Amino acid sequence: MTDAVRIADRLVWRDGALTEGHRRVPEETAVALTYNGGTQAVMMATPQDLRDFAIGFSLNEGLVTSRDDIISLDVVELDDGIELRMWLPDALAERLAERRRNIAGPTGCGLCGIDSISEAVRPAAHVPDGRRFTPRDVMAALAAIEPLQKLNHETRAVHAAAFWTPARGIVALREDVGRHNALDKLAGHLAQARCAASEGLVILTSRVSVELVQKAAAMGAPIMIAVSAPTALAIRMADAAGITLIAVARNDGFEIFTHPDRIVAGAETGARPTQTDNTHVA
Repeated sequence: MTDAVRIADRLVWRDGALTEGHRRVPEETAVALTYNGGTQAVMMATPQDLRDFAIGFSLNEGLVTSRDDIISLDVVELDDGIELRMWLPDALAERLAERRRNIAGPTGCGLCGIDSISEAVRPAAHVPDGRRFTPRDVMAALAAIEPLQKLNHETRAVHAAAFWTPARGIVALREDVGRHNALDKLAGHLAQARCAASEGLVILTSRVSVELVQKAAAMGAPIMIAVSAPTALAIRMADAAGITLIAVARNDGFEIFTHPDRIVAGAETGARPTQTDNTHVA
């Protein structure tokens, strides 16, 4: 499998002098997602956790309704990229063929290939009410993700998406050069683990744009937390989907933009983990 990190030569100008050196940088690879032999999307992504990516993308884009809809999945390395080959039941494949399009997605683009305005701003699924959390829970989840961002520690150039519960801490964390790819990878892991997103918090190390809200809603996540600000459309979409959108979340606090009733000051949600459950690096 293609390495997720490369060593790049560099010249450094600092303190009035030029020196040679090296920097660890994230790999960026063309990843084609194919279904029953036809290409549905080509995305630029970090070449790790690609099975999670294939499953999460398929679910979040509404191409399948369950992990079990994917009969087989193979990760195939090619000379100029990686192909994620999936096979679906005939009925699903026929439906998909009708809406098939080729997507050439630059890094960070979550809506590439959308061919209509209505598709780009399609209503998100409405999420169930879910459980309540405290401000302490939010701050604990934020504090837990930074030590686990292994790829970002090496490169300082990738996003992360994580899932946290009061009982287990960080259940899973996924990283990618694309923030939407990271969330797709997280969704794929949770689907394979049969882990309900309604039981915890989804945390993003990025700004919140509308496609991230749509993907969180597809996951059934009632609460999403981001370290940067949301767009106005993302706020409207989260409000309509019934999602509690928390953003500008830093070590000194956070801002709640929609459905604040799920954050209850003074209430306890359950026992705190004594050790982080980090399934990402296993």
